[in-house]
Amino acid sequence: MDIQTIKNRFGIIGNSDHLNFAIKVAMQVAPTDMTVLITGESGVGKESFSKIIHQLSARKHGQFIAVNCGAIPEGTIDSELFGHEKGSFTGAYDARKGYFEVTDGGTIFLDEIGEMPLQTQSRLLRVLENGEFIRVGSSKVVKTDVRVVAATNVNLIQAVEKGKFREDLYYRLNTVPIFVPPLRDRGEDIELLFRKFTSDFAEKHHVNPIKLTEGAKTALMAYRYPGNIRQLKNLAEQISLLEMEREVDKDILLKYLPQEGNMMPALYKSNEGSAGGDKSNFSERDILYKILFDMRNDVEELKKLVHNVLKNENYGEEILKDNEDLFEVKQNEFKENADGIRTPYLLDSRKEEDSASDSFNIEDYQDADHEIEEESLSLEKKEKEMIERALSKNQNKRKYAARDLGISERTLYRKIKQYDL
Repeated sequence: MDIQTIKNRFGIIGNSDHLNFAIKVAMQVAPTDMTVLITGESGVGKESFSKIIHQLSARKHGQFIAVNCGAIPEGTIDSELFGHEKGSFTGAYDARKGYFEVTDGGTIFLDEIGEMPLQTQSRLLRVLENGEFIRVGSSKVVKTDVRVVAATNVNLIQAVEKGKFREDLYYRLNTVPIFVPPLRDRGEDIELLFRKFTSDFAEKHHVNPIKLTEGAKTALMAYRYPGNIRQLKNLAEQISLLEMEREVDKDILLKYLPQEGNMMPALYKSNEGSAGGDKSNFSERDILYKILFDMRNDVEELKKLVHNVLKNENYGEEILKDNEDLFEVKQNEFKENADGIRTPYLLDSRKEEDSASDSFNIEDYQDADHEIEEESLSLEKKEKEMIERALSKNQNKRKYAARDLGISERTLYRKIKQYDL
């Protein structure tokens, strides 16, 4: 049979090169017993290719069962596929044959194979390699002759890398790969499918079929259809049911197509209390501005919080201003002087090798025999004294003095001017 005969027999519509190539591969592999892995997005019609493979094979008179691995709970999938013995688990009142035993001599289609649990994957691998399995709750080996056709809409290579899919099973399944193209890559097939769906709807409900203008056809084929054929069918039936006019133009069609491209969360703008009832939508730029504005408010709140913490520790507002540009302080260490006065020691977060041995140490500026007078309790006097000592230590080189003090050069310049040093 040629490709067009296969399309007519299995109800496949379209003439794209990718689709024809996938059908050709299915026709070539069908007479063999090789395992086939069908890949493609959800809704592209992967199950139709499994039926082509079964019907064109020597197993066409055997049973064909399609199993959605993602729809079976993990606790019962082994029982569904391989069967169980009586009393093997709670609720197992009788022995039961699994799908692999029932389809002996036929074909089993494992849809969404990427959702299969790892334990079940090891059982499936044994079936593919040796043609045998063991029922749940039994120790007897059962032989079976089943052809496996698997399908998935996930990237199994990535699943293998993440440890969610067995690598040996992937290569055993992927003997002959078939890729079913998404609807957006099939060009004019979109219009053909739309006409087929609207015609079927019109025939079923005895109404006139929908006709599209040229502008509507262009818009129809420009849409990306993340739901593929399933989404297109729903669109065709929705328009056929709701539109009274049988000729649909671009503007009418666009009302039924979901808006694409904006993956950001939708914002609700309340109309309560507004004079004109503004219902305009936010643009992406407005959303971005709002996010940045919220971030700015969060930063201001955080700065106020740090400000209050430092005030509660009796360090004064001036110390906070001096260290504005050191917003994220890596570490705060506090050392007490001889009279128990807590003096802040801010470590610079910059890690420079040449500063490792030349870091600021408050003990260098304390004399063992020197007694602090009561007026030295002033933060300003203490700060001035520390700056003088740091400059003296570094031969008036302000860059290194600022680094030892744990402040920026700009702050040090301002303090030098403030204290007339």
